[in-house]
Amino acid sequence: MRQRSTFVFTMMAFGYAFLYLPIFSVILYSFNASRLVTVWGGFSTHWYGALLRNSTILEAAGRSLAVAAMAATLAVLIGTLAAVALSRFQRLRARPLLSLMTSAPLVMPEVMLGLSALLLFVGLQQWIGWPAGRGLMTITIAHTTFCCAYVTVIVQSRLAQMDESLEEAALDLGARPWKVFFLVTLPVIFPALAAGWLLAFTLSLDDLVVASFVSGPSSTTLPMLIYSKVKFGVTPEINALATLIVLTVTTLIVGAALMMERRDAGTLR
Repeated sequence: MRQRSTFVFTMMAFGYAFLYLPIFSVILYSFNASRLVTVWGGFSTHWYGALLRNSTILEAAGRSLAVAAMAATLAVLIGTLAAVALSRFQRLRARPLLSLMTSAPLVMPEVMLGLSALLLFVGLQQWIGWPAGRGLMTITIAHTTFCCAYVTVIVQSRLAQMDESLEEAALDLGARPWKVFFLVTLPVIFPALAAGWLLAFTLSLDDLVVASFVSGPSSTTLPMLIYSKVKFGVTPEINALATLIVLTVTTLIVGAALMMERRDAGTLR
């Protein structure tokens, strides 16, 4: 039994090392004085100052954050409506088609999603003159398309676990269906909405393939910029930016965990 626990602990240690050692190396080399990413030249915070003076990287990061926020918000709105339709309207004639449309982006390669979105925008531009060019709007629409599928799955699973007697009681008491949705259903599924928004935000912020198809020359996102720099060598400025992102995400996760722990402690009391 002891040998088995040692084996499990060893495999777990190797798994965590495989996941987190590359992240730690990025954080370590963000304080590297040398311009060469793989050569340690001493401790320095020079590249953090250089990052703040690099308008190209900051603008690309701003575009990615703006697109991710808009795409996640739209994906939550559309995905929630789709999840409600799939969970609450069992006799809906278009239910099989809607289910297929919301699940297809989950298994479709990103290359196909990006190419199909590009052909759609080119066709619309030829037929109706919209969109006039590819930029942040086309990237947002494309990201919303595949993010909706993930939000729909998360919200639909939460609706399936929800006690429908709460909604039925509110309807019996005379509440309108829309009032029941906003005052009963929405507060219950809010954790799923928050999880769907965060997942959609992460997927949009991380996307490279789809954005490469539907972006224009003046709408370079952060993943596209980093990928273009990889061909010529990543500078420590990228490591500094990655370190700031990791620290921000870690702070948010720790803060959320502490809030949940306090809430659970208050509930037990």
